[in-house]
Amino acid sequence: MVHALQEILRVLTREGTLIDLRPLAGNWPVEVVSRRAVHEVGRVTDLPQGLDDDAAANRTIARAADDGWFLREKEEMFPLYYYWDSPKALEDYVEENWSDFVAIDQDVYKRLRSAWALADADARVRVRANMLITRWRKAA
Repeated sequence: MVHALQEILRVLTREGTLIDLRPLAGNWPVEVVSRRAVHEVGRVTDLPQGLDDDAAANRTIARAADDGWFLREKEEMFPLYYYWDSPKALEDYVEENWSDFVAIDQDVYKRLRSAWALADADARVRVRANMLITRWRKAA
């Protein structure tokens, strides 16, 4: 990430803005949602690699700020919702796309399948991720 920030610093204009947008680990909730209800059935488990990646990114951007490369203008957290039509679709997605940084315990999947089977017809499976967005300005 240091090399990426060096390249951004090189090509960014004097008035340029760097947007740091990324999910942060945080044992995201696994939910069954419908128009009538939201039912949390458990949470994802953050794996060491995901936690290490977050920590490394935080250290790198903090060092770039300390070195005077960028000035933080604004920072916020917000939820980003991922939806699936079934527990199986979530399970497949996690295995194919997220298996390096999160896991979902079989007990959570069991509760998810039960809650989804009992939910309204419009129910969907949802994971609520924590997103970080920070606006950085190139230091003069």
